[in-house]
Amino acid sequence: MDKTEIAYKNIRAFLIMIQYAEGTYGKDGYKRLYGGGSFNDFAKHPNSKQTKWGITSTAAGAYQILSKTWNEIQPKLGLPDFSPASQDKAAIELIRRRKALDDVYAGRFAQAIAKCRKEWASLPGAGYGQNEKNVQNLLAVIKVAGGMTA
Repeated sequence: MDKTEIAYKNIRAFLIMIQYAEGTYGKDGYKRLYGGGSFNDFAKHPNSKQTKWGITSTAAGAYQILSKTWNEIQPKLGLPDFSPASQDKAAIELIRRRKALDDVYAGRFAQAIAKCRKEWASLPGAGYGQNEKNVQNLLAVIKVAGGMTA
């Protein structure tokens, strides 16, 4: 397997891990609103404020992207809608911005998780008072999803 194939498998596994951590992995994850509700129109970010567990958020989709973040990132990447493909591209860009993309490609997943913790509230050490996952569990998810460690 060449480096490109490994990098592709690793980013795919890391995206699945984020979905698992955020509670959006599965059939309807790309339609998920913060708090567990869902939306049906992928034309644009739903920008729907949901309050749960004392927190109000516009987080939506498989990667629980905030409306504010989406409004900034969508035009930069030229994303046509909030479809699963656009959500994946946005998540990869957020990983890149956290300077974790090379770590993901190379299979340095613990380092990538640490670098991305301020982007996703469910990652260990995020500090947002939400349901942070255990790093060992996340590494196990990545492995099951086909990620290849360094």
